[in-house]
Amino acid sequence: MEFDFPLRKIIHVDMDAFYASVEQHDNPELKGKPIAVGGGSKRGVVSAASYEARKFGVRSAMSGYIAQRNCPDLIFVKPRYERYIEISKQVRKVFFEYTDLVEPLSLDEAYLDVTENKIGNPSATLIAKEIRQKILNETGLTASAGISINKFIAKIASDYNKPNGQKTVNPEEVIQFLEDLDIRKFYGVGKVTAEKMYKLGIFTGNDLKTKSLDFLDEKFGKSGSYYYDVVRGKHLSEVKPDRIPKSVGAERTFSENLSSEIFMLERLEHIANELERRLLKSNIAGKTITLKIKYSDFTLQTRSKTLPYFITEKALILETAKELLYQQELQNSVRLLGISLANLNTEDKKIKKSDDLKKLLVQLKFDF
Repeated sequence: MEFDFPLRKIIHVDMDAFYASVEQHDNPELKGKPIAVGGGSKRGVVSAASYEARKFGVRSAMSGYIAQRNCPDLIFVKPRYERYIEISKQVRKVFFEYTDLVEPLSLDEAYLDVTENKIGNPSATLIAKEIRQKILNETGLTASAGISINKFIAKIASDYNKPNGQKTVNPEEVIQFLEDLDIRKFYGVGKVTAEKMYKLGIFTGNDLKTKSLDFLDEKFGKSGSYYYDVVRGKHLSEVKPDRIPKSVGAERTFSENLSSEIFMLERLEHIANELERRLLKSNIAGKTITLKIKYSDFTLQTRSKTLPYFITEKALILETAKELLYQQELQNSVRLLGISLANLNTEDKKIKKSDDLKKLLVQLKFDF
C-alpha cells in the first residue's frame, strides 16, 4: 500500500492504570485488590481505578459513592501526586534514550517519533518492546504501546492489548484496520458524535469511508475533513517535543455546596493564587480569563472575558473572576469553581524540524 503523504514511525506509550498501579507497587498488600485512587470522601471523585476495580465498572471521574456501590469491597487510596510525578520522570528519561521527539500527553502517556532514533534500530516494534521492558525493570510498572504510521493510529492501537501488551499496525495493514474499526474507537469521536453517526448509518470505518467530504462537512462542520482524512490513514500531526499549552487553569471542588457569591470569593482568591503560581512557574501570560462553575446538579457553565493586555498577576485575575461571577445570577448551589487563562503569549512559538528528518519523511515504504 502506497500513500501520497509522508509516513512516520510513531509509538504511543500508555502506562497501565498508572496511579492505581503505583499504589499497588508501593504497597504489596494492595496487589490483586480492587482499589480506587481518590474518591474516598463524601464528595470525592475517583482519579484512577485498578484493573480489579474496573471489572466492577469503576472508572475515573466516577463519584466515590457510585464506585463503592458498584464494588462494595473497593479500597480507596489517597492520591500521592508527587510520587506519580517522580515515576513519570523516570519513564520519560527512558523515552529520551531512544529519541528527542517525545510529546507527553499527561503523566502516564506520550507519543514518540522513532523514524530516526538514537539507537539506529529500524524497527519501531522492537523499540517499543525494549522501552516497555526497560520501564518495567526501572519502575516495576507495566506499559502498553501502539505502533503505526501516525499518532492517530498509534493511540488507537495502544488500547488493543492492554494491560502490558502492544500492537503494531503496519503500513500495508492501515486501511483494512481503519475500515474494520468500530466508529466509537476513532480518536476524537465521543459519545454524542458516535450517536449522531449511528443515526447517519455510520457504524464502522468502512461506513465512514463511503461518505463524501461534502457530506461530512455538512454534518460535522470543521471536524468533517478530519474524519474524511483519518479513515484513509491520513493524519499529519507531528510529534511535538515542546507541546505548547493553549490554556492554564486551576479549580477546586468543595466539600459542601456553596449557595451565595459571598461564600465563593475566598475560594476564588485561593484558586487565583494557585493559577498565578502556575503561570509564573511556566513563564506564561494570557489575555482571556474564563470562570468555570459546576452546579450541584452537575451542569456546567463558563463565563469569559478577554483583556487588551497579557496578565499573570493574581490581583488582576481575581478582579476579573469576581466580575464574571457577578455577571449573572447563579442557577443553583455550586460544587466547583475554576479559573483558567487562555489566549496565551506562547501561541506564536513554532517547533523546528531537522533537515535530516524532513528527508526521511518523504520515504513512502519502510519496515516496521
